[in-house]
Amino acid sequence: MEKIIIDILKETNALLEGHFLLSSGRHSNKYCQCARLLQYPDKAEKILKVVVDKIKDIDFDVVVGPAMGGVIVAYEVARQLKKPGIFTERRDGVMTLSRFEIEKGTKVMISEDVVTTGKSTMEVCRLLESLGAEVVGVCSIVDRRGEISELKLPLYSAIKLNVDNFEKEECPLCKEGIPYIKPGSRNIK
Repeated sequence: MEKIIIDILKETNALLEGHFLLSSGRHSNKYCQCARLLQYPDKAEKILKVVVDKIKDIDFDVVVGPAMGGVIVAYEVARQLKKPGIFTERRDGVMTLSRFEIEKGTKVMISEDVVTTGKSTMEVCRLLESLGAEVVGVCSIVDRRGEISELKLPLYSAIKLNVDNFEKEECPLCKEGIPYIKPGSRNIK
């Protein structure tokens, strides 16, 4: 199945090569732009079915996807599991749950397109827990965590990709003078 997933990611131009500034602030020679996959509902359904099969027996009430990358993932996972799917979003730089409500004790599965450091995911987790929810895990299309990860939750992904990423000062692509592209959703300075 891994080869099929890689083939679909490449076919949809979701798996890119070059020099990228990630939303975490780190640099990489590969980038997963899952929005390019998610524009094809039939292909997204097929890949997210792999994830759904991994989480279908876990006890949770709602799927919560952080905007932008997790919104469509939350929708598709929730659709396949016949559960509610909602999203969080940034307002003035702060992750919020402004369009929906979470009741105290609600069991949540956070959805992401790609998990690299887990920074955004843990921000959503802290928000949900502050509202009284219980976060039981994270599901994603791609797990590209390396040695540096803030994720403290179980992660269920369609595929694990081992992709190098570097601090700016240690980036070999920067040292070669190759300009980077910033495709992520979070503003980096």
